[in-house]
Amino acid sequence: MECISVFDMLKIGIGPSSSHTLGPWRAAERWIASLKKSNKFDKVERITVNLYGSLSLTGKGHATDFAVMLGLSGANPETIPTEQIHQIIKEIKNTNSILLNGERKITFKPENEIVFNKKFLPFHSNGIQFSAVIHGRKTNATYYSIGGGFVVQEERKRAKANKIIFYCTFPYPIETGADLLKYCRQLNTSISEVVLENEKSIRATETIDHELHRIWNTMLECMYIGCHTEGNLPGGLQVRRRAFDTYRNLKGDMPYNSPQEWLQSIRNTEVKFRQILKWVSCFALAVNEVNAALGRVVTAPTNGSAGVIPAVLMYYMVIENHEADFQHIKKFLLVAGEIGSIFKKGATISAAMGGCQAEIGVSSAMAAAALCELLGGTPEQVLIAAEIAMEHHLGLTCDPIGGLVQIPCIERNAMGAIKAINAAELALDTNPSNAKVPFDKVVSTMWETAKDMNTKYKETSEGGLAVGVHLTDC
Repeated sequence: MECISVFDMLKIGIGPSSSHTLGPWRAAERWIASLKKSNKFDKVERITVNLYGSLSLTGKGHATDFAVMLGLSGANPETIPTEQIHQIIKEIKNTNSILLNGERKITFKPENEIVFNKKFLPFHSNGIQFSAVIHGRKTNATYYSIGGGFVVQEERKRAKANKIIFYCTFPYPIETGADLLKYCRQLNTSISEVVLENEKSIRATETIDHELHRIWNTMLECMYIGCHTEGNLPGGLQVRRRAFDTYRNLKGDMPYNSPQEWLQSIRNTEVKFRQILKWVSCFALAVNEVNAALGRVVTAPTNGSAGVIPAVLMYYMVIENHEADFQHIKKFLLVAGEIGSIFKKGATISAAMGGCQAEIGVSSAMAAAALCELLGGTPEQVLIAAEIAMEHHLGLTCDPIGGLVQIPCIERNAMGAIKAINAAELALDTNPSNAKVPFDKVVSTMWETAKDMNTKYKETSEGGLAVGVHLTDC
């Protein structure tokens, strides 16, 4: 059974994509670490990076080449000042060299050394191979970015089974919704409390709180930046940022000097009924506009779906409960993380494997479940909320225009957030004994749907809107 922490599901990183940006970035870091461990790092003469499948087909639009160079340079996606990203890339291109891990300068021409191969490797659709020449001989290592910033290295003995073996040390190991409910009933407690007990088995409570604070502050800052940044997004589509205009029309006269003061000023504002959807959409759009501009976001569970969870959490704090504090935020993130981990174990959170249902669908289910618990839902109703949210995203394709996370990706976060709120409300009005579709059944159905989906609808830009709408139309 795979042991996945909440902090595996909610990771801080740079946009625009967890599988196409953060994953390759982390893969480069792991490769560098392996070279050091085997005492080969100081002997590297030159390197080549080969991208395969979806990483190649939409890699340019998802800044995969940037991510590879940043990872090889030793930059940390959690801490690098975002304004330095283009400066580092420009330096590499201008000098045709790279400072490997910030230590050794070697010749590196990105247009030659980063190769985009359209063919797919058999193990996973997001393949990346690093090659180093040492004493005139080439050594290779292949990694796979499997969604949400997770990276694995295929092992020959498991290649045929196409699976990876994990060992879980949690006191309450959870693979399915049924497992989760079993522990809630056994301990007579909420889902968030079960998840917290698992987290406490691997890290101190103070560390858990510190990291959850850091995740929430990153989400809040991301929404703040998105609501206060005007202009067009990069990438060539000339997509105008909409969160700025929406926020300006909603905000009124609200003085503030920081993201925290900004949140409080919104909570002090009287929100009319018809404005609720606009506020939620504004928060979601803000996050994913920052993500599309290579800003810092929280994968939740992916970068492409990063706006849903913060938007729904803001909805709770701004609309439902003005007295909400960190304990409410903590419960929300714990529940959301656990629901996401169940989807990762039983299906996928990679659009390259399952289409957009694996990203927006999962994030909507995570947010719906978390909101339902905060609104007083029982563990059974929390899973019903997650089921409803996913049920109405089944079959959603991933067909980004120009390989960018702009159209239709940004709007889909707003739609996913609205569906999550609706799903939570429907679940609260549902008697669990009358529910017809078990949560675990919708997880397995999502995976079956993913396997049946045509490859061109899985983050390749070879189907749907990506070919139906020409770049000149934009």
